Amino acid sequence: MHFDFSPKVKELQARVTAFMEEHIYPAEAVFMQQVAEGDRWQPTQIMEELKDKAKAAGLWNLFLPESELGAGLTNVEYAPLAEIMGRSLIASEVFNCSAPDTGNMEVLVRYGTEEHKKQWLEPLLKGEIRSCFGMTEPGVASSDATNMEARAVRDGDEWVINGRKWWTSGANDPRCKIMIFMGLTNPDAPRHQQHSMILVPMDTPGLKILRHLPVFGYDDAPHGHAEILLENVRVPYSNVLLGEGRGFEIAQGRLGPGRIHHCMRAIGCAERALELMCKRSMTRTAFGKPLARLGGNIDKIADSRMEIDMARLLTLKAAYMMDTVGNKFAKSEIAQIKVVAPNVALQVIDRAIQLHGGAGVSEDFPLAYWYAMMRTLRFADGPDEVHRMAIGKLELGKYMPAKA
Repeated sequence: MHFDFSPKVKELQARVTAFMEEHIYPAEAVFMQQVAEGDRWQPTQIMEELKDKAKAAGLWNLFLPESELGAGLTNVEYAPLAEIMGRSLIASEVFNCSAPDTGNMEVLVRYGTEEHKKQWLEPLLKGEIRSCFGMTEPGVASSDATNMEARAVRDGDEWVINGRKWWTSGANDPRCKIMIFMGLTNPDAPRHQQHSMILVPMDTPGLKILRHLPVFGYDDAPHGHAEILLENVRVPYSNVLLGEGRGFEIAQGRLGPGRIHHCMRAIGCAERALELMCKRSMTRTAFGKPLARLGGNIDKIADSRMEIDMARLLTLKAAYMMDTVGNKFAKSEIAQIKVVAPNVALQVIDRAIQLHGGAGVSEDFPLAYWYAMMRTLRFADGPDEVHRMAIGKLELGKYMPAKA
């Protein structure tokens, strides 16, 4: 693996960094203020203005490897750009590179029909609409996705869908127009061929948002996370993606890139937390000394530097393998970084909070919010335990007889 980025990527890094400095960091407080004023669930003016500026600057749809619809970047090339975006919780949306839209667009690019692409992919790529992904359910342990009980039954030329989904991120946003629903369609089929993914427009009769779900008290408006009830929801049979019983096949294609994007952004978040920690430690004094010289704080800073760099290298290795040998053969590396990146970010953010004292848990700094987001990521993209189990199995498999 080569550890140097191409001139093309270095140029994009410089352009994205400059855009962040000039437009995004100064807009963070404005965004929070506009969300707090009036209806929290309406798009903010500042976000739409930033998107127009990103489009004008040619910094739009930077994801989508192996597709002419994106910027033509590999996963390794996109990684440093996602890291820069991860330094701000509003940045990814500005560049039309935010979850769950990125994963949903990748699904539509790979598995959608031409009709699906025209109706849903094109407006998503333009940033005219947003989307959500209905997978997790309140009634079952969704860490084992084969538990999903929400049903889609064929009735002539239609699907009839019944069930509940929750933690459906983005569903509260009025711009959210389409959900990719994963549900049980073939209960008698082999375990990983029982579920299908189906496109469900959000305005379909019978689809009801029951409530929004705060995360550690944060509502994430205007994006949010919803619990959704589907009662006799009817959509055309042609809305199925790839075919009946192929939901897990699609999920493996979707969740590899989508999750590694989260890891890239988590590293950017950790970097900014370390930056805040260093600045605080040098500008505040206690007991006659800068904080950097008290309580082992310099060791905490050093540990943070090492851990972030290790996580970044592991992320780049996983991205490199995805680009060169494919997601299937990069399973262990992808699972490893899903465990490592959020935990490293949490550790660094926690140290930064401790060094900031009471300010660290206030809204004067973004650290408390970042901590809540990174803590959630440890199970939002599959719990650590599931990823560790996969890593362990793959490692043990190296020493087992082939027939076993």
